[in-house]
Amino acid sequence: MSESNEILARIIERAAALFKVDPSVYSADTRFLEDLKAKSVNYVQIISVLEEEFDIQIPFMEFRRKKTFGEAAEYVAGICNQ
Repeated sequence: MSESNEILARIIERAAALFKVDPSVYSADTRFLEDLKAKSVNYVQIISVLEEEFDIQIPFMEFRRKKTFGEAAEYVAGICNQ
């Protein structure tokens, strides 16, 4: 599994827990705002899981600019590879 796929899986897993939805409903194309109506606290909860698991620091505002789970996973993978 590639790093971005692993990160995407963690984003999906956390979002499913936060929004109490089956993870199979989500994909790389799931949009934070349009599909989830995500609020700042939801982004923070997802970021904190990723930071802990991958031992990185994720800038909140940059992460929040990502529209889909896939874009967010690619962004985080880029941070991991720095």
